Amino acid sequence: MLDEIRELQKLLLKKIKTKYKRYFFYKINFDRLTGIIGARGAGKTTFLLQYLKENPLSMSKKLYISADSIKIDSLFEIAKVFENEGGELLIIDEIHKFTGFENELKKIYDFLELEVVFSGSSALNIDNSKADLSRRVVVYEIEGLSFREFLELKHEVQIESYSLEDILTNHIDIAYDLSQYYTAKIFQEYLQFGYYPFYFDRYANYQIKLNETINTVLEVDIPSIFNIEYQNIKNIKKLLLILCQSVPYTPNINELLSKMNMGQDYRTLYRYLAYLHKAKIITLIRPKTKGDTIFVKPDKIYFNNTNLHYAYCDTPNIGTVREAYFKSMIFEYKIEIPKKGDFLVDEKYIFEIGGKNKKFNQIKDLPHSFIVADDIEIGFGNKIPLWLFGFLY
Repeated sequence: MLDEIRELQKLLLKKIKTKYKRYFFYKINFDRLTGIIGARGAGKTTFLLQYLKENPLSMSKKLYISADSIKIDSLFEIAKVFENEGGELLIIDEIHKFTGFENELKKIYDFLELEVVFSGSSALNIDNSKADLSRRVVVYEIEGLSFREFLELKHEVQIESYSLEDILTNHIDIAYDLSQYYTAKIFQEYLQFGYYPFYFDRYANYQIKLNETINTVLEVDIPSIFNIEYQNIKNIKKLLLILCQSVPYTPNINELLSKMNMGQDYRTLYRYLAYLHKAKIITLIRPKTKGDTIFVKPDKIYFNNTNLHYAYCDTPNIGTVREAYFKSMIFEYKIEIPKKGDFLVDEKYIFEIGGKNKKFNQIKDLPHSFIVADDIEIGFGNKIPLWLFGFLY
């Protein structure tokens, strides 16, 4: 079995590109059991193979397994054989495809001395694992390409990232420094095609690949994690098309139920929304609440990133695209929906998103308030270019 696995590993390593490193490459502190989760297509497999290839251990001491590409009866038994042969680093990709992986990982951790790094869907909930993995594993969640990373890949350059505070206080100088990379045309290219790294593998087939990726999430990943019937997947697809007509969507749950022909089945609708949120197809911005938030109405619903909006919607609304972009770039900060303005960030900063002619009317009396404007290259005062928030990571 190990010979067959190593043969597949050798083929994958020949194809992997190691030159470009994503934003998280040097941020992950590897432990005995490290998990990497994120949206399908965000670059988890590439990262794992880069780490495998550049780890200083000899190749005989490290092993890559894809849980969905080979028939495996027991991850623990493979790990035990590998350790007995002198193995030290085991990498397991797509672990959510392996039924009962939680107990397998627990056994590996408890009885072997291997370093294990695994990847899985963003929908995995390690904290609620029946095997109590939360005390054993350190989990990192990764995102798709930022606008900064997209420009780095496109121009083969290195560009600095900035904190939110840097941008709010020094955005004019930063925008002047970065304007050599920015054009309205290249920003639009990113909004439509630039969030997923596989854009740089097949430019012409990106839309086809993105649709295939979404369908795999809906038809394979979500059922494998949440154990739902295929009929429900059809309903989830229908829900996405309904949401597409109105996002950024302040949800009217009764209206959604009516359009879905679901009667008064609130709990199922909330579960659908939760599945899509965990799988990073949509983003739910929830109100402050105690206890289980799954059955609480979200304040707003967005597609997870602008590429998904263009993939699903025949006539994308530019206001929606702008808000979805801002929200996806500022993911590391706490985001809420305020009474005035579009976003409240870190319980302090108010942001109103719009075009170049957007005025301060709605937020003029609020402290720490900013206009985030599309179609401008350089801002002034508290008016900041939208594109600049793509340099937060």
